[in-house]
Amino acid sequence: MNKPIGVFDSGVGGMTVLYELTKLLPNENFLYFADSQNAPYGPRSKKEIVDFSSKIIDFLLSKDCKLIVIACNTATAAAVNMMRQKYSVPIVGLEPAVKPACLKTQTGHIGVLATKGTFRGNHFKNTSEKYKDYVKIHLQVAKGLVELAENGIFDGQEAEKLVAKYVNPLINENIDQLVLGCTHYPLFKNLIQKIAGENINLIDSGEAVARRTKDVLMLNKVFNNSQSKQSIKIYSSKNTQALFYVASKLFNVGENKLDVEIIELS
Repeated sequence: MNKPIGVFDSGVGGMTVLYELTKLLPNENFLYFADSQNAPYGPRSKKEIVDFSSKIIDFLLSKDCKLIVIACNTATAAAVNMMRQKYSVPIVGLEPAVKPACLKTQTGHIGVLATKGTFRGNHFKNTSEKYKDYVKIHLQVAKGLVELAENGIFDGQEAEKLVAKYVNPLINENIDQLVLGCTHYPLFKNLIQKIAGENINLIDSGEAVARRTKDVLMLNKVFNNSQSKQSIKIYSSKNTQALFYVASKLFNVGENKLDVEIIELS
């Protein structure tokens, strides 16, 4: 089935998930929506996030999407269950990679960088509860990183100072696994690794979500196994330089070649 897959996030961060999806599913077409106008979602109420998510999914379905990927940890935590009840289309959510981190740790300590909204989610709470007798999970709300990413700032003194503020306390807890629990955070991966050091393994959810999406496509018999050329179209609720910058880095396209449409959702 040649219909597109819809992917959305509070901003540019979910494009790290989109990148993994396009690698694993080279024959699928994608529509991505960056809700940069309303980013970050972390401080938003559950009601607001549910409303944003519903409007974006309505828009993606109007473009005939066959499956929706919520490429946002905060939106998944707040809205995925309600969205699955409301819509008949398959919906794949995102969750912090706490389980693989707990299974890989040798020190018995892992760190999780995420938003308040993600930490409030039931899946995060349930997974953490499952491993709490064996692994100490150290939580860190990384305020300000999403805003930096949305402004196209991924390195430099300001970014390094902020990353160090959040990562250094986790290093002091003897962690050997660091979960990047927000899709914006992999955009700072080189900087985070530099500060964390080589002995700390960084884990994000991009590859796992891509594998889950492929599985759901096959289970629902909507997997595209043709050899058609992949199409990627990007929409945003706000025109940002960061959107073009991230797309050019991840997808190796020039700004003039990128198919981006800025729209306002009423």
